[in-house]
Amino acid sequence: MSVEFIGYIGTRDFSETRPASGPVIDVPYIETVARAHEAAGFDRALVAFHSTSPESILIAGHAASVTETLGVMIAHRPGFTAPTLAARQFATLDQLTGGRVAVHIITGGDDAELRQDGDFLTKDERYARTDEYLGILRRIWTSDTPFDHEGPHYRFERGFSTVKSVRPPHIPVYFGGASDAAIAVAGRHADIYALWGETHAQVRELTGRVRAAAAKHGRQPRFSLSLRPILAETEEKAWARADAILEQARAVQDKTGYKRTAEPANSGSQRLLAAAAQGPRLDKRLWTGIAALTGAKGNSTALVGTPEQVADALLDYYDLGVTTFLIRGFDPLDDAIDYGRELIPLTRKLVAERARANATAAE
Repeated sequence: MSVEFIGYIGTRDFSETRPASGPVIDVPYIETVARAHEAAGFDRALVAFHSTSPESILIAGHAASVTETLGVMIAHRPGFTAPTLAARQFATLDQLTGGRVAVHIITGGDDAELRQDGDFLTKDERYARTDEYLGILRRIWTSDTPFDHEGPHYRFERGFSTVKSVRPPHIPVYFGGASDAAIAVAGRHADIYALWGETHAQVRELTGRVRAAAAKHGRQPRFSLSLRPILAETEEKAWARADAILEQARAVQDKTGYKRTAEPANSGSQRLLAAAAQGPRLDKRLWTGIAALTGAKGNSTALVGTPEQVADALLDYYDLGVTTFLIRGFDPLDDAIDYGRELIPLTRKLVAERARANATAAE
């Protein structure tokens, strides 16, 4: 199977190592980053969601309008838009962009942040709502006739959408969440299950749980892994760059908001911190320094080395069943450009060679 690369489009220049600069919605920056990802050979770019951030569907629509082939993966939190309306919004944008839309479902693990949008459900209640929500989305996208629905969270009569996705059966559904409740929902609905950059052992364990949950419904999801590659012309220089990034992040953490406070409630961050507790350098070249510093606030582990070394490390995850890599740097724009020079084409080449070897062995 071929490999997919997903980048990241922020609404302004910002990361763990650089306080936000420019307006909250920096239009020239958004356009520059989107075009840079397209030129670098990314398949898609993630547009993130937060209870206080610019609206992800609208940002994704603008990014798509200034590119020709770059897909968008729109982070979307169930519960704040009626699923019948959300289905039409995504399908409409998919038609306007020629089939470049995917949705990344994030149910949310931070109670305080969720309450900023008026959500006071418990974690298990949120996943139960997500389960119902995704069932409705998929049916709205695929149904040829109106239908009624009455469930714990949603009720409507003759729900229907005249607009469908460009590519059947429906818009791809990416899904994140590592708790038991999340895994059960992923098994029923995820086309691509997304996990953060964990150790090989953790990836085997988590993907195994997802596969088992999906098998109950006759499904076989693909897998995505999120990492922060740190590249340099030599391995020594790459590790020196990682050390410098850690020092930068430590120096500005009060200004960026990536300061570690209470231990996270979400299972994904807990898993990254469990990896970090094993040490800063794991497996071939997995680095946990930023995860340990920030309390694993999001995608925060890295692969460190030359482009050839990091591509080889990505291939190890490919061998574990990962076919999508979400990669973004601590210098979001320049790193995206840099990944396109060597890392992305090198990884695609290695994956193609591995696929041919596997096909030959199966003959």
